[in-house]
Amino acid sequence: MSGARPDVHGLFSIEGKSALVTGGSRGIGRMIASAYVQAGARVLISSRKLDDLERTAAELSSLGPGTCAAVEANLSTEDGCRFLADAVGASFEKLDILVNNAGATWGAPLAEHDEKSFERVIGLNVKGVFFLTKFLVPLLEAAGTAEDPSRVLNIGSIDGLHVPELETYSYSASKAAVHQLTRHLAKRLAPLVTVNAIAPGPFESKMMAATLAAFGDEIAAAAPLRRIGRPDDMAGAAIYLASRAGRYVTGAVIPVDGGIATLK
Repeated sequence: MSGARPDVHGLFSIEGKSALVTGGSRGIGRMIASAYVQAGARVLISSRKLDDLERTAAELSSLGPGTCAAVEANLSTEDGCRFLADAVGASFEKLDILVNNAGATWGAPLAEHDEKSFERVIGLNVKGVFFLTKFLVPLLEAAGTAEDPSRVLNIGSIDGLHVPELETYSYSASKAAVHQLTRHLAKRLAPLVTVNAIAPGPFESKMMAATLAAFGDEIAAAAPLRRIGRPDDMAGAAIYLASRAGRYVTGAVIPVDGGIATLK
């Protein structure tokens, strides 16, 4: 009703929610998984390296009050996505939050971009997002209502919003595809599921390590906010979109980049 006082109690709470974060053992995935555990969610993380996963799950669980468990999975194939969806179903009766973060990058001069490397990036970054979401729709719809939808959060990139300086053709193309897939799925899965994307700028991660080591100072100096992204910057955006505060947002691509996407 117009003029009614909004109920802001628990607006950003995700306590007790169930979440899957792919690529959750490091980088942006770990930042998000850590935030969700600290906010009281029950979190599953996945990647292809079980040792890293189990170590990360134990470390994050110690942060509480939520929990973190690990599932080894390869999301570069349809069968791998189906396997992970089945594993999630064995752990949770319903899924409140899906974070599609697992991804790969590749950079090389145009003449050296071959089919195998191009397919590897597209396969994980685009097809992996699509098939995992598809297989998890029943669990997401079981959790969602029109009043409080379940959430899908895709990790895109500002390289999918503007032309990057580096020759990462397959990566930038894949992230632009993730942004469009986000909008398409948002229309299809409403009203029980919202689908949004975060387009990160530079954050400290294994994927960005070489770039930041070589150009980190220049990148920070060129950003309108004059710094590299921090874990709590990513945590804030991911909690907002997963909580009641973000329940009326769908089909959005939100840059979390210190303003870099405004420059080109």
